[in-house]
Amino acid sequence: MEYTGYVLEFFLNFMSENGDLLGLLWNLLRAKVVIPQRGTETFISAIGHMDGRIDLYKAENLVEQIENSVSEDGGLKVELGNRALMDLCIMASKLAYENAKVVHNIVVNHWKMHFVDFYNCWNDFQNENCTQVFIFCDKPADANLILISFRGTEPFDADDWCTDFDYSWYEIPNFGKVHMGFLEALGLGNRVNTTTFKDHLTQNKNSMKYSNIADNNDPTSSSESESSDADSDTLDQSSVSEKGNISPEMVKKGAYYAVRRKLRRLLRKHKNAKFVVTGHSLGGALAILFPTVLVLHEEMEMMQKLLGIYTFGQPRIGNMQLVKFMEQRLDHPVPKYFRVVYCNDLVPRLPYDDKTFLYKHFGVCLYCDSFYNEQKMDEEPDPNFFGLRYIIPLYLNAIWELIRSFIMGYMYGPEYKEGWFSLLFRAMGLAFPGIVDHSPVNYVNSVRLGRDRLLQMSSF
Repeated sequence: MEYTGYVLEFFLNFMSENGDLLGLLWNLLRAKVVIPQRGTETFISAIGHMDGRIDLYKAENLVEQIENSVSEDGGLKVELGNRALMDLCIMASKLAYENAKVVHNIVVNHWKMHFVDFYNCWNDFQNENCTQVFIFCDKPADANLILISFRGTEPFDADDWCTDFDYSWYEIPNFGKVHMGFLEALGLGNRVNTTTFKDHLTQNKNSMKYSNIADNNDPTSSSESESSDADSDTLDQSSVSEKGNISPEMVKKGAYYAVRRKLRRLLRKHKNAKFVVTGHSLGGALAILFPTVLVLHEEMEMMQKLLGIYTFGQPRIGNMQLVKFMEQRLDHPVPKYFRVVYCNDLVPRLPYDDKTFLYKHFGVCLYCDSFYNEQKMDEEPDPNFFGLRYIIPLYLNAIWELIRSFIMGYMYGPEYKEGWFSLLFRAMGLAFPGIVDHSPVNYVNSVRLGRDRLLQMSSF
């Protein structure tokens, strides 16, 4: 699978960088064929080729729109979420699939915002750096908004898909059961030695408080320098130093610790800033799990700066006990967690919430059907829809979406026109409809075209 993805992405970039077929023929005649180089700002992922939109939708005065939708108690005034913020989040979630140079280029040159950092973090169970996350602010000084975006499931990464379909969990006393694969992706344990989860998740509170106080008093911590990162590494390691199953390298390389260190410093530097966490697919699971662990670690000062969490096509992360624990902290005084689900997307229905597996969703579900009609619900329709009675509607909808994809540009405007690669992927929906609905293309369209006439939404 990985080799297939490698070849496909090379081919897609080879064609695009040479101007598609006619451009390639012309370059061949001139002996000026362009060979794409991975890791450069012109090398785009398969997700990026499926949906080439990179600019924010009507982004003028974006931050002002977001600020105007924030209530006095720090939540969002509009129940179904703020449109400008939703668009920023889905675009950041889609951008997370790209390499660091592409991310930097788009954040700085297209979105006109301040790029902070890109992390490629360690998963101790998979024994590789496979958790990507990037951070940016609306401006370099006196920022109002900090956004953290986790990368989702790579289309050609079998390990990522195995994580999504994994049903293993780790039970935290008085907290609930949490998906084990997602904890590993955040760098919070390894199922080979399950005591590592306990060591990460039940850190010594006195050590943690000392770590936070020391970090706050660090005179160099207001800068975003490597030396400040090194100091924070030492402090984070001290909070788990008494746990014999956690190596300093796990603390230094794990996504949770890396993001927490940077976020703490950014919030101290930008006194008025609030932060948003977002992600698509696996990235959505990590986006909600990150603040969940912050709550578990009693990082309440940091959580007071949370503006919201937006996830797209996110799988379930825990059981009902976890749901009740987090609802008390994210729904009051106003909802801060919005979970967007498009139509028959397979991934939000995983892992099952039946009597065997007991996984549950929480947060406000913003469900969008294939006609882009929005509904606010506790759970998406047909939460375990993989039965015979759902087969016919599932495939009929896949046929409708394939037909519509040919005329999207005529229906909604040129920016919604789908290219040949997206059309080919939709054709696969005739065999795997739940997978195709998971595409970020559908979520961008849902945010920009979604409508609910019963509620007055914040407009662009």
